[in-house]
Amino acid sequence: MQNKLRKSSADKALFGVCGGIAEYFGISSLGVRLIFIFLPANLLIYIILANTMPNSPRSL
Repeated sequence: MQNKLRKSSADKALFGVCGGIAEYFGISSLGVRLIFIFLPANLLIYIILANTMPNSPRSL
């Protein structure tokens, strides 16, 4: 089964974008959040990803 890029339902601060990226690459979500803090166009990229990334399937 291939891992798909989706918003995280378990590791979310705002929308789950950074948590989803971290789960996809298998790295710490703190590292992804730090990268987003230091990117020049971080807000624009985050808004685009929050609107385009699909939600993860809900688990019981």
